[in-house]
Amino acid sequence: MPNVDPRCITQINRDVQKLEPSAIRAFDIQVSSIPGITKLTLGEPDFDTAAHVKEAGINDIATNDSHYGATAGKPELRKVIAEYLQRHFDLNYTADEVLITVGATEAITVAMKTVLNPGDSVLIPTPVYSAYNAVATMLGVKSVLLNTSPTAFKLTPITLKAALDANPGIKALILNYPSNPTGVTYSKTELEELVQVIKQSGIWVISDEIYAELTYEKQHTSFAKLLPEQTIYINGVSKAYAMTGYRVGYIAGPADLMPFLTKVHQFMVTVVPNVTQAAAIEAISNGDAEIDKMREIYHQRQQFMKYALNKLGYEFVEPRGAFYLFIQIPTDFVGDSFAYALELAQEAGVAVIPGTAFGPGGERYVRLSYAASMEKLNLAIEKITKYQEEIKSEAM
Repeated sequence: MPNVDPRCITQINRDVQKLEPSAIRAFDIQVSSIPGITKLTLGEPDFDTAAHVKEAGINDIATNDSHYGATAGKPELRKVIAEYLQRHFDLNYTADEVLITVGATEAITVAMKTVLNPGDSVLIPTPVYSAYNAVATMLGVKSVLLNTSPTAFKLTPITLKAALDANPGIKALILNYPSNPTGVTYSKTELEELVQVIKQSGIWVISDEIYAELTYEKQHTSFAKLLPEQTIYINGVSKAYAMTGYRVGYIAGPADLMPFLTKVHQFMVTVVPNVTQAAAIEAISNGDAEIDKMREIYHQRQQFMKYALNKLGYEFVEPRGAFYLFIQIPTDFVGDSFAYALELAQEAGVAVIPGTAFGPGGERYVRLSYAASMEKLNLAIEKITKYQEEIKSEAM
């Protein structure tokens, strides 16, 4: 096994050297070796991909669809996405205003690389999925992390304007809703209030709405519906269709922006694999029933976990979407969220993610994913109940 030449190792990109590995993945790996651990860590659907979607992929392989496709994605896939966005969220995009990417993560990278220059700033409301800040770091872009915990984990017109006034270098805002890790989302009225500030500022909005279909009780309102001329819309098939491993995401945006996004995508990955695009065509064309079924099951799990955790004395941010609970650690616990999550894993045998993995505002919280079977969720509650009883017994 060769060792790298020391002259070469000093030439590693400075921005890459600043990156820390994903705290979510690192903690998940750390606790995975605990015997009998019940993991509620990762944001991944526990459902199998629908049979008709898998068949579409298999058929694509069988018919030798093995050559380079169109850089922007299969025309049929872009067409059905445009139709889907109209059908579900009343968005008006043509197929030419859709770009297929390798998951929403590539979409985020492409969007930021396209509209931000090194030295620019991007506003990222936190706590939030850590990849946004990591991508900004790789691109030499400054992240302005705005703690939203004082305002019920939502960006408000007042906090937005204050951040823009204090940081004139901000060229884009990243919105993620329903939110990972809090499950919080925005009403149409709340979004319209943000639009007034953003319209005046002239910044881009990179709106990551990957959990849009997992909105409970109320209809999801897309930011692209309210301010399409300044919005780069991001979504994909991972969460709604239980297709995380297929790696199909997409961007929709104004027509005159799409050639620039497509150039960045082209030189990053050339094209998304044909087989996964074929499966995505089937999912988006004929998968509405599966979305409805999974959404209802997630909501049932959410209600169960809310009731069970409330009964155990836990408080949490009220979730309106996605499949997470952002839970306050007990006030009498001496230690930070990492210490609590580690103790819960080691003593109770239940793994969750420390809130600090999601940036400012995450301390004193842990994130629990209820994208797990009811059997697994019941077991987790039984273990936490036993853990609490043991703590009380030791205190007597």
